[in-house]
Amino acid sequence: MTAFATYSPIHYTPPRWACNSIPVLPRKAFFSTRTAPGVVASSRAYAKFEKFQTTQSFGDDNEEEQEKEEDDSCLPSDLEGAVRQSAQATVKFVSSGGTRAIVELLIPQLKFLDDEGAQIELWEMSRVFLDTIVSETSGQRVKAIFPDAGAAALLKHQWKDAAFAFSSLGDRKPVSIEDEIVVMVVPDYQMLEYVQKIASEVSDDPPRPLIMWNPSLVSEDVGVGINVRRLRRDFLSTFTTVYSMKPLPSGAVFRCYPGLWKVFYDDKERPNRYLLAKEFIRRPDPEGLEIIFTGQDKAENETSLLDQAASIFSSLNRFMKAISR
Repeated sequence: MTAFATYSPIHYTPPRWACNSIPVLPRKAFFSTRTAPGVVASSRAYAKFEKFQTTQSFGDDNEEEQEKEEDDSCLPSDLEGAVRQSAQATVKFVSSGGTRAIVELLIPQLKFLDDEGAQIELWEMSRVFLDTIVSETSGQRVKAIFPDAGAAALLKHQWKDAAFAFSSLGDRKPVSIEDEIVVMVVPDYQMLEYVQKIASEVSDDPPRPLIMWNPSLVSEDVGVGINVRRLRRDFLSTFTTVYSMKPLPSGAVFRCYPGLWKVFYDDKERPNRYLLAKEFIRRPDPEGLEIIFTGQDKAENETSLLDQAASIFSSLNRFMKAISR
């Protein structure tokens, strides 16, 4: 496989599936009636992902505990659980007649593709997503489109038992008439022209669902003109974000179709817990998030800049550790 050592725009190393599996941890939910300062919304508390570190199993005979678990079910227990949950949300969207969907896991370790460990975990999680789509759609023909031919060839060789088809953005015919669901895996903004071409093709008769998994189609490069940015924005506006997870310094933003967008607030008095701050019909903008967290900012206005920076990195580190288990 020396011919596949390096590819543009992403550099690859062969996945080590056998020694890099991610365990699925059991779930346990908690309640609270405390409301975060400065937040006008639900007073229910949601536990952070660290709550799922326990290895204890829970039976089905405890009705009260089942109700608690159901109330907390919007939060995934780990990264693999989040990926499966995102696939299930995607299938619900497609089953309701949706045709263009975006799944975004805005987690640092899935973004830095120059790091070997990030590449391995990225492909592992994409396999989980694709396998779940296949199983949840009763075996419909799924086409996975990878960033380039090198990635597609390498992973096809690794995943000989895959129940989906492989292609790449640069293929002459990346989509065939037999494909029923098309999934683009981490499409990059440098390949936007190919992405748009495929999107147009699958919109023709017969129209087929197109899912973009963790796309990076927006570039802030100075050399990108206003018209190009506008065309990208208009193109992305035709997609529905069916799943989103984004950690924040003091909480998180979460959406799982068909649910609303949820903003979670860091419970300062109980570590590893969230408060549901507010729900939105659309993605909350930075101004809306700033309003939600104003109460915390006022309470901590005497904190030194160094302490604030330490708090931000500590919160992000706890969040990342939990969902990557």
